[in-house]
Amino acid sequence: NDIRQTFFQECEELLEALDDGLALLRDALDEGHDEDVETINAVFRSVHSIKGGAAAFGLESLVRFAHRFETTLDDLRAQRLALSADVLEVCLRAADQLAELVAAGRDGKDVAPDAGALVIAKLIHLSGGDSAHAFASLTSERAGDDGDSYTPMPMSFDPLPLEGDDGAEPQRLTFTFTAQSRLFANGHDPVHLFREMSELGDLTVTVDPRTLVDLDVVAPDTCAMTWTVNLTTQEAESAIWEVFEFVEGLCTIDFHDAVPLPLLRPEQAQAYRPLTLDLTSISLIAESATDAVASQDAARASTGKTASGDTAAKPAAVTAKATVRVDLDHVDRLINVVGELVINQAVLTQCIKAANIPMTTALSSSLDEFMALAREIQEGVMAIRAQSVKPLFQRMARIAREAADIAGKTVRFETEGEATEVDKTVIERLVDPLTHIIRNAVDHGLETEEKRRAVGKTDPATVTLRAAHRSGRVLIDVSDNGAGINRSRVLQIAMDKGLVPPDAVLSDQEIDKLLFLPGFSTAATVTDLSGRGVGMDVVRSAIQKLGGRINITSSPGTGTTMSISLPLTLAVLDGMVVDVAGQTMVVPIATIVETIRPEPRDLHKLAGGMTVVAVRERFIPIVDLGHVFQFRAAPSAPRDLVYLLVESDHEQMWALAVDHIHDQRQVVIKGLEGNYGHVTGIAAATILGDGKVALIIDPEEAVQRTDDDLPPPMQPQTEER
Repeated sequence: NDIRQTFFQECEELLEALDDGLALLRDALDEGHDEDVETINAVFRSVHSIKGGAAAFGLESLVRFAHRFETTLDDLRAQRLALSADVLEVCLRAADQLAELVAAGRDGKDVAPDAGALVIAKLIHLSGGDSAHAFASLTSERAGDDGDSYTPMPMSFDPLPLEGDDGAEPQRLTFTFTAQSRLFANGHDPVHLFREMSELGDLTVTVDPRTLVDLDVVAPDTCAMTWTVNLTTQEAESAIWEVFEFVEGLCTIDFHDAVPLPLLRPEQAQAYRPLTLDLTSISLIAESATDAVASQDAARASTGKTASGDTAAKPAAVTAKATVRVDLDHVDRLINVVGELVINQAVLTQCIKAANIPMTTALSSSLDEFMALAREIQEGVMAIRAQSVKPLFQRMARIAREAADIAGKTVRFETEGEATEVDKTVIERLVDPLTHIIRNAVDHGLETEEKRRAVGKTDPATVTLRAAHRSGRVLIDVSDNGAGINRSRVLQIAMDKGLVPPDAVLSDQEIDKLLFLPGFSTAATVTDLSGRGVGMDVVRSAIQKLGGRINITSSPGTGTTMSISLPLTLAVLDGMVVDVAGQTMVVPIATIVETIRPEPRDLHKLAGGMTVVAVRERFIPIVDLGHVFQFRAAPSAPRDLVYLLVESDHEQMWALAVDHIHDQRQVVIKGLEGNYGHVTGIAAATILGDGKVALIIDPEEAVQRTDDDLPPPMQPQTEER
């Protein structure tokens, strides 16, 4: 079970590398460059590695599909198949199907016998096969006649009988095997090759003593062994070459007994020479060369390049980073402990102040060190939880392609800010909301090619997913360059459904917010993508449970953008502790631009009762938090308050009016969703050093509270409470 879990974890990394490689190939096509052979090799190795691991666990559907996929990729790298937009599109669909089969295998779900049959038929057609015959063969659970009858071999360490052709005479092959230093540095081991070859027949392996050197002069990054391999087998030569079919560049094989050319593959017969190999199995021998080169190969892999394409590299100067996989529950428990540590630090400081203990230099220094250590631990733990959004974005690319197929549209999917790091919990809970938003963008936002041409649009229909950090929050935008929101139609549908009064006069922003009402849908018919009236309200609810918010901006004829703003972490934040009409509240420091106490001449009253403050030739609306949350019946006199200038995600500014500012401190976030529910204007709660509970304000929601959102008047807390 542990090995199986490790395999599926590695599959996630391999699928990510596969998507990266296909994206590089797409960019090369768009820019008119020739395809990068090394990128194609990296893509091939990802698929081959998944196939090998799946075979060990008897995942037949996954193995068969991966085998067909790698056959097409092999045609690409051997230049029997030219890379084109159509070929790349089929490969992208195949990558999507491969990811689905991996997920089904991981979750133990049954896979339909014809899973991926259409994609396999397209792959066979690319390689010159009969796709119609292939599809019929696959749906009837029979292997095709074009070499796709691959049978997975479950993991077994027992000796296997020879399975040669009936009547075939055993043949004896002898060759020498020499490993280069990069073989071990890439995490590979000759033992795995020898073990695989032992399944073909009777195998003996010995070390050539003439190649050994004295330990005093041996180089730690150089392999000082050459093995002599004797294999007696009834298998055809093609079976022997399959052991090495996808590897090159990291070791050398020299046959003593020449292999008869007629038995070789045609392409091998044309250019027969000693074969160099690039092994990609899991290493059992931790040579010191592994630490010297592994990080260099990992860096190349991240850019779609492999070690075999860089013969001039000097790997000995690079040091590898050691990594370890940790159960997420352990990290969660550690985060909870860190939160309690922050609370205890605040309690200790509060107790010292309450006891009127003189703050000596030693005591003050110790408290400062305690605070600094607590912050360092908290930042370190959160760094462990932080993950880039790249895997999420790659998953959304598959969703976009699937939605485009269903809608019958040609859609280009682009991403920006893939390196943006977010708490892992946030990433996992973003999957469903983003899936619905992207499907809506493809189905409702983008026009068909005919309609785009009719209105003079020449650019391709595009959905862009981007992420960035801003003001201590994570911003995720989903944009399309479609027709924009048809606000008149949205308003009419809302009136027909009784969601707004027939005589309602709404602004553009208010009409856009109607899309988040339960049961609202602009789809005329129910399809696989939309039309059931369940969606955007669920999306908003899911985002709010993460302490975030979602906004819509749309321009007719230009497109629509859905903007999601989320807290950077769900554990600890820096906050400004303030007094609001006798209530202690916390404002996130990341949203505060500055604090001011303006002169009376800077305050201006407008028609309708709104007051603004002039700050550097800019008039900023004042929002009295005590009045907004109904801690007091009417706004206080502006001259008696302190103002926190806060900025929204979209660069709007307000002046939050509070009675007093206490101090700045780290606070532990305690969500209200699970125990109470969402409160407009309140992001979460925290426990202060004196044991009291304080509410953490969401500034942007607080200033947008409407009369319907206001709760009954709240009374100031008493000591008994």
